Amino acid sequence: MNLYDRIRLAAADRGDALAFECDDGRVLTHDDLHALVGRISARLLAAGLVPGDRVVVQVGKSVDAVALYLATLRLGGVFVPLNTAYTAAELEYFVSDAAPRVVVCAPEAREAVAASAQGVDPAPALLTLGQDGSGSLVDDVESSVPPSTPRDHDDLAAILYTSGTTGRSKGAMLTHGNLTANAVTLRKIWGWRADDVLLHILPIFHAHGLFVALHCALLEPSPILFHRRFDAAAVVAALPRASVLMGVPTHYVRLLEEQAFDRDRCAGMRLFISGSAPLRPETFDAFEARTGMRILERYGMTEAGMITSNPLDGARIAGTVGPPLPDVELRVVGENGRVLPAGEVGTVQIRGPNVFAGYWRMPDKTREEFDGDWFVTGDLGTCDGTGRLSIVGRGKDLIISGGLNVYPKEVEAALDALPGIAESAVVGVPHPDLGEAVVAVVVPETGQVPEEAALRAALRGGLAGFKVPRRVLAIDALPRNAMGKVQKNLLRERWAALFEDPAGV
Repeated sequence: MNLYDRIRLAAADRGDALAFECDDGRVLTHDDLHALVGRISARLLAAGLVPGDRVVVQVGKSVDAVALYLATLRLGGVFVPLNTAYTAAELEYFVSDAAPRVVVCAPEAREAVAASAQGVDPAPALLTLGQDGSGSLVDDVESSVPPSTPRDHDDLAAILYTSGTTGRSKGAMLTHGNLTANAVTLRKIWGWRADDVLLHILPIFHAHGLFVALHCALLEPSPILFHRRFDAAAVVAALPRASVLMGVPTHYVRLLEEQAFDRDRCAGMRLFISGSAPLRPETFDAFEARTGMRILERYGMTEAGMITSNPLDGARIAGTVGPPLPDVELRVVGENGRVLPAGEVGTVQIRGPNVFAGYWRMPDKTREEFDGDWFVTGDLGTCDGTGRLSIVGRGKDLIISGGLNVYPKEVEAALDALPGIAESAVVGVPHPDLGEAVVAVVVPETGQVPEEAALRAALRGGLAGFKVPRRVLAIDALPRNAMGKVQKNLLRERWAALFEDPAGV
């Protein structure tokens, strides 16, 4: 079944119930939402969209943008959301690669986007959508609403481009079956209820906010308190009316900085979920001390949606992301392809109905990323005796210094535990003798930078000598992408020449 049809069917007898309450005061029932979806469907059809056509979208977060996503699904189109921070030069690559039938952008960006689409043949229709709901996508739309287009399990629903930290971005192709399977499983294991209220604070150009959060709520259906951007004070104020919140670790750190964030504010909350970046154990513990609740951490990626999750009922252990979802298989593999026993670090591989259909227009890259029918995630991890997964880091972040493997997360955990360190990132940079040298970049808790020699000395008490960073550098803030992931590639580039001077070695 078309995923949109599942969502519409879920609300068939709840048309007058609240679907979205937006922080700009706008309120939509399910009937309102699906009427909007119908009008936008008519606009897309008039623009020439046929099943399989791509719809590239770079707009601000709004309920109209959600309706645009649902309308694309309804017509059998392929939704391609783009980060609103992408520049015109970056946009040109995405538009050229996706070859869309329709491009939707903010009204003020129309001229720049039109220039980015000049090389596409046939030229896409260019429509606009403002964050306030204005624009040619929704203005003067024909009243006739086209029917929904039947879709099969393997038909494409979306293409999400990876962040592209190494090489050019790849478009992960996700099918109706991929998205439906993941949504159905997550609703079950997270105990989703009709009386839940989702506080939605995530961007919707990313799988976390667009698929994981929205699908769970829309398929119940349950009301959504829809915030266009994250504001810690506004979130604290809204918490008494919510029961579920999904965020990234940075969101939880900032909530803890709010004096008004306490147990009383969280009394009606059923579930706090964290993902998209590692959650520091210190944040996990501080959150529990403040609220009496334990954050549920899970693990996922663009190519597969959610892969593992800590349990709804049972122990949620800081530093682990739980066992695989019930319909997902997971294994940890060594360099020789051997499946490793519990406790050993290797590459995480997965298979299941959530795993994507491959990379758009990159068949060779798709083949490279699969070991038979197992998808090679590129993440390094280890499973304990109960099947709980702990992520050690990305394979590309592994540091080989003097022929010895150094896992950045282990060093980062040791640094973060030291007084005066707010957070850290550990990378490998070229070294004339060792091949790679371990370098730590730290953010001090206060304006006073801890002494480098003292930090290195403190680490020697708990780490083998080859793991101790050769340099510890202070920085005001770690570079992060929109989902809070530290962009270690930028740190490696910034300090790539650190040891070129013999004096620095």
